[in-house]
Amino acid sequence: MKIEVLGTGCTKCHTLMANVKEAVAKKGIFAQIDKVEDIMKIMEYGVTSTPALVLDGKVVSSGKLLSADEIVTLLS
Repeated sequence: MKIEVLGTGCTKCHTLMANVKEAVAKKGIFAQIDKVEDIMKIMEYGVTSTPALVLDGKVVSSGKLLSADEIVTLLS
């Protein structure tokens, strides 16, 4: 599984990244986790509000700081 956190480096983006790592640990799965800060790459996903979460190339959340538990639900 490939997980991408889209954001320009704001506090919420860093928190989402931490929550993603926590969620992956809770699920006990292997995932490639990347932080995407390049605004052009973010725009390629059609995201206009960050932070955003991308699972295997699909945007599943935009403009919202998800908790680790919410992310666990998305990973199920």
